[in-house]
Amino acid sequence: MITLLVFYIHTVAAAAIFTKRWQEGGWGEGLLGVGFVVLVFAVGWSLSTIIVGWFMSPRGFGIWFDRDAAALTLLTILEGFFYTLQTRRKKKRAAEAV
Repeated sequence: MITLLVFYIHTVAAAAIFTKRWQEGGWGEGLLGVGFVVLVFAVGWSLSTIIVGWFMSPRGFGIWFDRDAAALTLLTILEGFFYTLQTRRKKKRAAEAV
């Protein structure tokens, strides 16, 4: 269930990024934004699985929070920090340009 929720969150985020980038620079920019999200998700999931594997058994903490769910939760938290920092940096650059 947690895994499904994480995939839904990423699907909504990809749609939002596509829409925003598409309005700013065209459909090519939208596809690049979605490609970036997919790339970060794929690499991040691999790395978070390795990290969580050091500390948790495959069973995890039960049927609802196994090792894969823990890795995806860690990935979502780290991506949240990453994308927040990226948007703050873009807003700061935009404010300096004006």
